Amino acid sequence: MSITLIPIGYVRGGRAKARDDNWGREQAAIELDGEQYQAGALAGLADFSHVEVLFHFHKVAEEKIVSSARHPRGRSDWPKVGIFAQRGKGRPNRLAVTVCRIMALDGLTLTVKGLDAIDGTPVLDLKPYLSGFAPRGEVREPDWAREIMADYW
Repeated sequence: MSITLIPIGYVRGGRAKARDDNWGREQAAIELDGEQYQAGALAGLADFSHVEVLFHFHKVAEEKIVSSARHPRGRSDWPKVGIFAQRGKGRPNRLAVTVCRIMALDGLTLTVKGLDAIDGTPVLDLKPYLSGFAPRGEVREPDWAREIMADYW
């Protein structure tokens, strides 16, 4: 089975190249495709503080996709874990999701802070962040995962 996704828009601004850390201060715009969407597409989103942005790691070459286990960020002091136990960009389908702070809305343009995508990245979907979808109960993660995130934002 094949699935075809059409970007709803593109990231404009922010970083030109991906780097692993310090994404928290990055601000970028997401411009929706005016051919597909009308001004009302973002109506009501300003009532939320955050938005989930689903995007495509379009700069990752197909031969860089990982289908097995590896050390996150190539660090052998961290355990070798499967691609589905990490959030690396070389993942199957090259999909990513990030929760970002909404900074502004103007027509078909959404400005966000803390988006870990580069200028020109195809955006596949936007969802308002609803606390009801946050994890219920205790959240567990290994030490290496907390360490990898220490400087990420």
